[in-house]
Amino acid sequence: MKKKVLIVGYGSIGKKHARILKKLNIVSKIYVLTKQNCKKFIKIKNFKEIKNIDPDYIIIASRTSDHYKHLLLIEKILKNKIILVEKPLFKDFKRIKIKRNKVFVGYNLRYHPIIKFIKNFIEKRKIFSVHINCHSYLPNWRKGVDYSKSNTAKRKYGGGALLELSHELDYLQLIFDKIYKLNHVIVKKISNLKINTDDYVNIIGKTIKSNFCVNLNLFSLQIQRKIMINGKGFSLEGDLIENTIRIFEKNKKKIKKFKVDTEYTYKAQHKSLLSNVYENSCTYRQGVQLMLIINKIKNLNK
Repeated sequence: MKKKVLIVGYGSIGKKHARILKKLNIVSKIYVLTKQNCKKFIKIKNFKEIKNIDPDYIIIASRTSDHYKHLLLIEKILKNKIILVEKPLFKDFKRIKIKRNKVFVGYNLRYHPIIKFIKNFIEKRKIFSVHINCHSYLPNWRKGVDYSKSNTAKRKYGGGALLELSHELDYLQLIFDKIYKLNHVIVKKISNLKINTDDYVNIIGKTIKSNFCVNLNLFSLQIQRKIMINGKGFSLEGDLIENTIRIFEKNKKKIKKFKVDTEYTYKAQHKSLLSNVYENSCTYRQGVQLMLIINKIKNLNK
């Protein structure tokens, strides 16, 4: 049966979700709750209209600072629906008692074949260290948009490297189990970007399975998204931009390449949730737990 979809918010990520969902055969109608012009989809103006359209699948793609109130409203209005909240779950650590619907968080990198491969590869191996780097250049994120006026640039809207690049913390825990110790934390603005929030993050700590170091920034002209693992008898490098895995063992080296475009993980995530398959998705509980970790990182940085 084809599903009706509601997208709350029509900024860059809301538009991306709408564009991708339009290509899926399982979707019958796409509604968008927004104040913006929206000619390609069915526009609704307020939350009062939601009950009448009775969507099957809801995506909260509003500002991070609005996620909490929008999820609270939808949880009260609808029942027995699938709700996907864009990452991060909230701007700050909060909880909502979810009883009426199934809620997930949009950490779509969980669906990347490199993340899946690494999770299976290390399952029974001894791990010594994990290094994760996500280096990006904010002014190039959105074509034709002044980055300094974007939500990412503003602390009050939930911007900054720690929250915007929290994919890395999510898949760190997915692969290596929960973060239980934070030894060293830096979260600050160090570049000349025209933003009023953090653009640099460095975290050293331990998960249940390994020591780790995570480095995130919004100002690098050398774009990089890599995970590097050292373990007993092997080293591995996963490159999420080049879509390659390199495995180094004593006297040999293997290279695996994956065909992954920029929409792949979003499509996989939507297909899974629309088909009621939740195995790879970030649950609401996991999203809350990650917000608790992020809150601890913020507090240690004070």
